[in-house]
Parts: sequence; C-alpha cells; structure tokens
Amino acid sequence: MKVYNEYKSYLSGIMIRWMKKSTHNEADAYTSTLDGMKKVYKKYVRPLEEMYRYQEFYSPLLTDSDFDAPPTVMLLGQYSTGKTTFIKYLLETDYPGLRIGPEPTTDKFVAIMHGEQDQIIPGNALVVDQKHPFKVLTRFGNNFLQRFEAAVLKNPVLQGLTLLDTPGVLSGAKQRVNRGYDFTGVVKWFADRVDMIIMLFDAHKLDISDEFQQVITACKGNDTKIRIILNKADRVTNQQLMRVYGALMWSLGKVLNTPEVARVYIGSFWDQPYQNDDNRRLFEAEEEDLFKDIQTVPRGAIVRKLNDLIKRTRLAKTHAYIIAHLKHEMPAVFGKESKQKQLISNLPAIFEQIQRATGISPGDFPKVQEFAEKLKLFDFSKFAKLNQGMIDALDKMVAKELPQLMAQVPQDQEVAHEDFMAAVKKREGGALYNVDDTPFGRGETMDILTADLDPTRYTYEFEQLQPNANGKVTGTQAKKPMQDSKLPNSTLKRIWTLGDVDKDGMLDISEFTIVKELIKLKLDGHELPVEVPQQWLNSLGIEDYKR
Repeated sequence: MKVYNEYKSYLSGIMIRWMKKSTHNEADAYTSTLDGMKKVYKKYVRPLEEMYRYQEFYSPLLTDSDFDAPPTVMLLGQYSTGKTTFIKYLLETDYPGLRIGPEPTTDKFVAIMHGEQDQIIPGNALVVDQKHPFKVLTRFGNNFLQRFEAAVLKNPVLQGLTLLDTPGVLSGAKQRVNRGYDFTGVVKWFADRVDMIIMLFDAHKLDISDEFQQVITACKGNDTKIRIILNKADRVTNQQLMRVYGALMWSLGKVLNTPEVARVYIGSFWDQPYQNDDNRRLFEAEEEDLFKDIQTVPRGAIVRKLNDLIKRTRLAKTHAYIIAHLKHEMPAVFGKESKQKQLISNLPAIFEQIQRATGISPGDFPKVQEFAEKLKLFDFSKFAKLNQGMIDALDKMVAKELPQLMAQVPQDQEVAHEDFMAAVKKREGGALYNVDDTPFGRGETMDILTADLDPTRYTYEFEQLQPNANGKVTGTQAKKPMQDSKLPNSTLKRIWTLGDVDKDGMLDISEFTIVKELIKLKLDGHELPVEVPQQWLNSLGIEDYKR
C-alpha cells in the first residue's frame, strides 16, 4: 500500500544517508539499525522461537512489518476528554470518519496514517495486509475487527508518525454495557507496542471509572511511555486549577501505585479561544513542551524497537531452556501423563534449578501460574531437546552484533528526527513546527472567502500600533491585538503565516487586514483556509506572491 511504500522509502533514506556518513569498514556492518535488527532476528532469534514453540506461549513470530511500522502515539481517556479534538488540533485538519461530540462518539480504534488519498480501511482488511503489523489482532475476534479501522490522509505530521485514536472509556452506568470484545486486552496489546501513550483527563471530570482504572492498569510495564494531559484547563480559575491538579496527582498515584507519576501537561488543546486567559503563559509553555516531546517520538522509536528485540531475545533463550528441561525429564514410554502433572506442580523448583545452572536472571522467567496453565495444553514428549549450538550462537550475537547495532543508533536517530521535521516543515505554522518560535518573539469555504476586504475598517487600530517608516508593524507590535482574541499561539502563528504574504516577518495595513479577518473567521467557528483567497489579494491590491 502507499502508506507502507512511503515509510519504506523513508527507511531507505535512513539507510542511504547512513552509508554515506558511516566510518565503519567491517564487511558485516549493517546499513541501518532496523536492517540489522531484522537480520539478527531472522538468523538467530526466530529459529530458536520456532524450535521451542515460543509463539504458542507468548507473542507471534515477528515479520518485517513489525520492524518497519512507523512509530505510534496512542491516546486514551474517558469520553469527552478531547482525544479526537487533540488529534485534529495536531494535524490541523479532520481525518476520514472523524466525529466529535460530548458523548462517546469515537466508538472504534482508529489508526491514523499517511497516504496520498483520503480513505478508510476496515479492520478485517487491515489484519490480512502483511504490510501492516496488525495480523495478531485477529485473536480478539470479529466484534473487535468491526470496531477497528485505519484512516488514511495526506498530512506531513503523519509521514513519520501514526496516531491511534481509541473509544472513550466508559463511566457510570455505561460501564455495565458489554462492548462485545476484550477492550482492556486490546489496549494492553497496543500499549506494549506503541511508542507513546497519552492519557487525557478533563479538568471538570477527574473521577477515574472502574473501566478506566482497568485500562491504566493494563498499561503497567510501559510507564516510561505514559504522558498525562489535564485538558480543558482554561475552563477553571487559578485556584480551582491548583486543586484539580492536586486531585489528579493523588488519584493517579493510587491507580499507578508508583512513587513517581508520569509527566503531566496542563492546557487546553484545541484551536478555540481560551475561556480563562489568566494562565495563558502556562498553557503555552506546557503546549510547547508537549509538542517537543512528541517530536522526539521518531527519534526514540529506533531505541524502543531495539530494546524490545533484546527483551524478546532474553525471553526466547529462557523459554528454550525451560522447554528443553521439561522434554529431558519426560519418561521414554510409560507414566508420561503423571510425570507431566508432577513437572507442572514442581515448576517453581524447576525455574530455580535452571537459574542456578545457566545464570539467567530471575526476572527473565515467566510468571509461574500463567505458564503452568499454558503447559497443560501440550504434550511434553513432543517438545524439542536442547540445542546448545543455537543457544551459543544467540549469546555470541548478543555479545558482538547487538553492540554494533547500538553504535549505529545515534546516527539513525538523528536522520529519523531530521526527516520527520523536514516533513512537518512543509506545513508552516503546524502545531509541531517550530513550537518555540512565534511571530511574537516569546511569548469550510464560506461567502466571506470570496468577498472583497476593506482595509479602512482596521486603519485606526493599525495606526495605534505605530508602524515604521515603511508602514509595517512587527510581530511584537501585533502581539497584543492578536492575543486579545484569546486564540492559542499555535493558531495565531498559522494566521500570521497566512497574513504575512510577502514573508518579510512584518505586516502592512493590507496584511494586517487579512490577519484580522482570519481571526474573525476562526472566532466565528470556521476552519482557516489552506492559503489566502485570491479574491482577498485582488481586492487589497497585493501581488500574488508565492505562498
């Protein structure tokens, strides 16, 4: 598919540019970290997994799509906390199938991906497409697949990032409604594989429902991925915000049961005016920090995948020793059934014995009870014997080849970050583009779009800003009249980018008129145009600069 091909091209760019930069001369050096991970997995790890039936105890065998998949950010939260609106704010556009409302309007898991044409791909088609890493989701049944889809659209932000919108977590009486599939299990599956988990809370609804508590618990083990957003914070006063923040930290501490809670970002993440402007500087600083955090996801995805491969390698080795030991203990002919039951009941002692003999860390062994339940489904006499040669080869790979891959990570990380930001810059003024750079220093088609503009309406206001000898004002001078609209800085930056037609970093009266009309357009609840309407330029006598 086009999404896959674009990302493959993106990965190829990493490989080519790394080859040009690389100072390694070894014949066995890999062209990229991802290329190396795929090769060592296929050569050393997968054969061991297949021999000892790893996929029947843990997770399915990996494919190239599991390595090549773009990094993913998953959004979780109770209904009406602003998950879908946040995605729209990030992309600055709707995605196919988007619905926003005060009730649980998003009733599906939606993977929002990049592509040349807007389309919706149903879940049943996604899971059979080998180009996507969703094949395993078939185990959650048809009811789930009917609630899973991909929304494909052409957007620069999505060229190096996939966003995952999720159904609103239910609360109150709605929790008693059966979804028809294992919702918590699906969340856990995604949580183990995504690169960042953003949990949104509404400043007016801090109660954590039973289902949301189960969802948060399902994300345990992925604590470093979790970010918390206290959304719609402009709806409360300063004093109320302090109390709300304290209550949120207390509630999360009880659920996560950890001494340190994940980073909490406070703000109102949409493109509407702030209802309470007192905390504007705080909201803007928090938004800047959050978007910078999201910008690092493509850079961190390579390390996350390598870390997951290392963990999987350690688990596969431990699993091989366990299975081979059970095989070795089985009688040749008689008493197989009773011996098998004895081995299962004696599993803790077997783990301890293997640990002493091999030096494997206790943390690399599976949970006894869960593993024992799975073992009841197998005939131990059909397990494979220990292949020490494969284990030795695996150890050699961990000692020699994985450090080589680690040495390549910084270069690939930098290239991934550069490529992602280069794509984002194609849409100047976007939420993720130069989040610390505003024109202020620090700090749908409608009739109006085809109407003439009258600059005399804003002449007095413009003169009060004291334009220079050339009749222009800077961003610092225009800051107050623009921020009086109470629109977020990211939206105002987009408006400035459109209004500064000649791209000289200043506004004349005609450009100021465009800015004021765009602000009015936004305050009236409409979307900003992609570019300044030609009719506006003609009526103001502005040359049609390349925009």
